Amino acid sequence: MTIDIHEYAEGAVLLTGLDNAIIGIVEDFTGRKILYSKPKILNILMVRDGMTEIEAEEFYDYNILGLYASELNPVFLDIEVTPVPFNGEWVFNLE
Repeated sequence: MTIDIHEYAEGAVLLTGLDNAIIGIVEDFTGRKILYSKPKILNILMVRDGMTEIEAEEFYDYNILGLYASELNPVFLDIEVTPVPFNGEWVFNLE
């Protein structure tokens, strides 16, 4: 099944050249927003644009994470965790 992301998340800010880093759509009271993977964005910047890891991190922090275009700015998944029960409580494993 495919969706028209422009229609489903109407008005959401899409980052040019980073479609490959989109991993989902989230919503809050302002509307639907595009969810990007930070590790995928950094990989694109290093492979496609020839940046070092430090350059990619700096570019991401300043130009992508620091962007404010509207209330429907994209959001970014930094790390993925899996909740696991342990001794009657929850611990979180990194993926």
